[in-house]
Amino acid sequence: MQALKGLAEALYDDIRTLPIVSPHGHCDPAWFALDEPFANPAELLVIPDHYVFRMLYSQGVALSDLGVGADADPRAVFRRFAKNWHLFLGTPSRAWIGHVLTETLGIETPLNAETADSIYDQIAARLAEDAFRPRALFDHFRIEVLATTDGALDDLSHHALVSDCDWNGRIIPTFRPDAVLDPSARSFAGNLDALADITGIATDSYSGYLDALRTRRAFFREMGATATDHATEVIHTEWLDDPEALFQHVRKTPNPDDARRFYGHMLIEMAQMSVEDGMTMQIHGGARRNTNHRVFTSVGPDKGADIPIAVDWVRGLEPLLNRVGNNPDLTVILFTLDETTYARELAPMAGHWPCLRIGPPWWFHDSAAGIGRYFDQVVETAGYWNLAGFNDDTRAFMSIPARHDLWRRAVAVHLSEQVNNGAFNRSDAEMLARLLATDLARDAYGLTP
Repeated sequence: MQALKGLAEALYDDIRTLPIVSPHGHCDPAWFALDEPFANPAELLVIPDHYVFRMLYSQGVALSDLGVGADADPRAVFRRFAKNWHLFLGTPSRAWIGHVLTETLGIETPLNAETADSIYDQIAARLAEDAFRPRALFDHFRIEVLATTDGALDDLSHHALVSDCDWNGRIIPTFRPDAVLDPSARSFAGNLDALADITGIATDSYSGYLDALRTRRAFFREMGATATDHATEVIHTEWLDDPEALFQHVRKTPNPDDARRFYGHMLIEMAQMSVEDGMTMQIHGGARRNTNHRVFTSVGPDKGADIPIAVDWVRGLEPLLNRVGNNPDLTVILFTLDETTYARELAPMAGHWPCLRIGPPWWFHDSAAGIGRYFDQVVETAGYWNLAGFNDDTRAFMSIPARHDLWRRAVAVHLSEQVNNGAFNRSDAEMLARLLATDLARDAYGLTP
């Protein structure tokens, strides 16, 4: 982790032990509902982490040898990971996993090929202890709230189990409806049928379809959700004056252009529904998915071959913003993989439209240097109050404290530089540090402590 000195160290010390607000991520709610021990070190640190296996794959390690899309001996997987630990030098994964090993798991032995078995056994022994079960770790990490991301058709049964148990950890769902909004999604027609079955509302007309979506949103709200989540490669919105005809077409024989147009219309409908029910809307844009066709065919989606692309936020969101963007009661958080848009588009947009906030550096840019670039490019135009604070966006539960710690260190460095440059004084920096560590995220996602 980044070493701090002087004012940066003092600012960090003031925020490092604040509660963790984790309003967007992909942890499995079953972990907290069932509270069972994590399976083994490979399942914990290697197999589910696309940051890890994409790096190893880039150096010729077969995904099947890492337990990705195939059965593999977990000890053998961990050995391969340890043998190649040097590949992660200079990457945020090295910092995150190093933090997990030393700070969370108490492993003092350096990781390498020779120590792999010893460290594997040490981690396995820790995971067998009650203190390393999911709920105990949640409490130990001082997590105030953790949001998962759940499909619109999910029954949220694990969230219900958490709510009904005698543990007081706050685990909330996030409504991710793209499978029933985007006609290019797998089994779109079948998903609409499932939506009808779940809600008891026929989805063979556009009005019925909207009613079914409102019903699902209300269910998620009842289960604690405060946000929706949408992911799209190309940023495109448009308002259809008569969407029924296109809806009937995309239900049966969608083509890419019609699918794009319909999804663009539905993003506006989702924004309008957010005005109605108060849900914060998240839009993640600029990832071209599954670019390695052989990996996609043999192993499936989301296996490390998703790559950032350039996007046009200004033209893409103009129809949505001109329909609902002047409403200060709406919150839309924008996440980009295209850093060139920070200063050119996102900061000017968030610095004008009342509904917009800029999400923290996402995915490839969630690093100390990436966070520094982010602040340098957005603050002068958007200020701080048009940012959304931090979310870790992780599937790796044990990395959550490491990611928040990295953010807080980077915040301290940025604010100390601002003070040294005369932008504001130390008391301003102390106030902003807490704002960026916790309060902006609470506000942006409608979360009260």
